[in-house]
Amino acid sequence: MTLLTPESLAQIDREIAKYPAEHKQSAVMAALRIAQTEKGWLSTETIEYVAEYLGMPAIAAYEVATFYNMYELSPCGRHKITVCTNLPCQLQGAGDIAEYLKKKLGIGFGETTPDGRFTLKEGECMGTCGSGPLCLHNNHKMYTRLTPQTVDQLLDGLK
Repeated sequence: MTLLTPESLAQIDREIAKYPAEHKQSAVMAALRIAQTEKGWLSTETIEYVAEYLGMPAIAAYEVATFYNMYELSPCGRHKITVCTNLPCQLQGAGDIAEYLKKKLGIGFGETTPDGRFTLKEGECMGTCGSGPLCLHNNHKMYTRLTPQTVDQLLDGLK
């Protein structure tokens, strides 16, 4: 049974090719990311499928999926917005931006809008402390130096 599209499997195969054949399980993080991009989140079935595809125990793939906060283990909105709330970003106004997003979307951290469009998450340091406040969209695109105006532009562009 194939849980992922041929396109996703081809992407995973490209990641596997970066490692010696006997260490293809080293591609687990990339494979989970690819699966999550396709499915929107990682179900138990998807994690087990990825583990089997990589020839590794399912528990090892679960360990990766549950350790890193970039993996979603339950359904989330089509647009996941993760706001950095670590101290450097807080000192640059991340708290105000987070409150603005909560009010604008009508949800709190860890919640999804009723239409399933947006999920708001609180995130740890994203490694660009001089560019705060900032957020990540679906773990792939970073928006820095956020203001209420740039947040409005971001949300409008995601509709």
